[in-house]
Amino acid sequence: MTLLELSVEYREHARMLDLRICQLEAVLERTRNEKQRLMLEHRIHMLSTMLREARELAVLTERYYERGYRRNAKYTL
Repeated sequence: MTLLELSVEYREHARMLDLRICQLEAVLERTRNEKQRLMLEHRIHMLSTMLREARELAVLTERYYERGYRRNAKYTL
């Protein structure tokens, strides 16, 4: 698998995460139980972190070989 193919996979993963976050936010709006709300908020926070990282990695793998591309320091050795 090439890095460009991998970037497509990361973008698809990000799309699915975004969809799930939207679903959970809709449930959160209807939930009145405080314990359930806290659990949903925590899950949304975790998925949002995963979404951000999937998007960052999609860009990184997509543009890895471009001249002048300044990589995110978070993903360099």
